[in-house]
Amino acid sequence: MASQAFFAGLVVDEHDNPVTTAVVGADMFYVVDDDGFLRHIDAERVDRQVLGFFVDQLREHQDVAVMQILQMLGSDDLMTKAAVEAQMRNVNVDQILAQGLPLQAREMLGMMGFRVVINVHGELVRIDQPALPADDEGD
Repeated sequence: MASQAFFAGLVVDEHDNPVTTAVVGADMFYVVDDDGFLRHIDAERVDRQVLGFFVDQLREHQDVAVMQILQMLGSDDLMTKAAVEAQMRNVNVDQILAQGLPLQAREMLGMMGFRVVINVHGELVRIDQPALPADDEGD
């Protein structure tokens, strides 16, 4: 069970109602109000679904992600590229969950429109992500 809710404050139900969090014992839960019945859903179960989506996206677009990272680093030599690719292959959801997401990062994601939508059973319905700005270089 989870000791933290990775996406706390960013989760809503299918009716756009905020999903709160609660600690029961040492475990963290997302709490969905189902017509007055408060359903406690293991936070780790929800968080793993969301992070799994992102890891799948990352792997699907690994070539683009590697190039973006190299551009941000300002280095495109062969050794740096190999190191970045190795890191991409070894992305571990357990490590991400253990590190957590800083409050400031969650707040920034929320301001940009990022939301996780779950149903009353804790199943991922969709992820609302901010759109990337269009590349206007060709105009």
